[in-house]
Parts: sequence; C-alpha cells; structure tokens
Amino acid sequence: MDQYYPYVLSVHIIFVVSWMAGLFYSVRLFIYHTEANDRPAQEKEILQKEFIKIEHKLWHIITNPAMTFAVLAGISMICIRPGLLSTPWLHVKLGFVLLLLVYHFICQRIMKQMKNGIFKLSSFKLRLWNEVATVLLVAIVFTVVLKSAVDWVYGLIGLIIFAGGIMMAVKLYKNYRQKRGE
Repeated sequence: MDQYYPYVLSVHIIFVVSWMAGLFYSVRLFIYHTEANDRPAQEKEILQKEFIKIEHKLWHIITNPAMTFAVLAGISMICIRPGLLSTPWLHVKLGFVLLLLVYHFICQRIMKQMKNGIFKLSSFKLRLWNEVATVLLVAIVFTVVLKSAVDWVYGLIGLIIFAGGIMMAVKLYKNYRQKRGE
C-alpha cells in the first residue's frame, strides 16, 4: 500500500493548488462584486448578475470539488502511513488546515449573502480577508517543509512578520487607490 503514497501525495498537491486558486479568485470576485454597488443602477444590475453566475460556477465547479479531493487525498495519505499521526508537525499542519476549512466555509457564506444582496464587508475588508488564505497557505507549506519544532518558532515569527507585511501592503494599496480617486 505504501507504494501508492507518492501518487496520492501528488493528487493531494494538485487539488490543494486548485483549491487555493479557487479561494483566491473567489474573494477577488467578491471584491469586484462589492465594488459594483458603486456603479450606476443599470450597470450595477448587469454586473451583479454576472458576478453571481461566475462566483457560483467557480465555487461549485472548482473550489468545492478541489477542497473535497484535497481533504480526501490527505486522509488517504494518513491511512496509507498512519505513523504520520505521531509526528507533531502534522498536528500543526492539520490545525492550519482546519483554519483553512473554516475560511472556506466563511467564504461560502459571504458568497450566499452577496447573492441575496447582503454586503457586510467593504472591498477593503475583503482585500484583507483575501490575505488570510495567503497567510494560511504560507503557514501550511512551511510547516510541511520544515517539520522541525525549532524551526516552528522561527516560522511563527516569520509568519507574523509576513502577515503584518501583507496587511501593511493592503493598507498602502488602499491609500494609493484613494489618491487616484478610485
């Protein structure tokens, strides 16, 4: 059974990449969908209908299936190599994956709210929200690659610095857009 592990790992990586692409693009669409509210009425109506259609297709054809297959492949990897459950780094990774799943379902809720005309987050807050997935992705990749408890300390410090840098970049971009009158 162990000979199948590299194949399942490959499938896992492929679907994680697809899942992340779906999450990144979905939230980008949410930003544009929210900004469509500032358009003239006729343009707003056309854009909102189109965003609802695109978001639905992206979510149900790419993002949800990719999440499902990534999780199933991850579970399969643990079934093939149950000893992985005794490694501390996997517990940390699974914690970050759990946070990513929570993020996924919050995005799904945001999409459903927007479909019903409920816009609770500004485009700026959605830009910040989009970076949460980036931070989780970086945390997961570094946890898997480094695996060492000593490196986790440096990794956590680096992750906090990285997250702060991203948030600062989003804020600077907001200021830049405001100066340009966007």
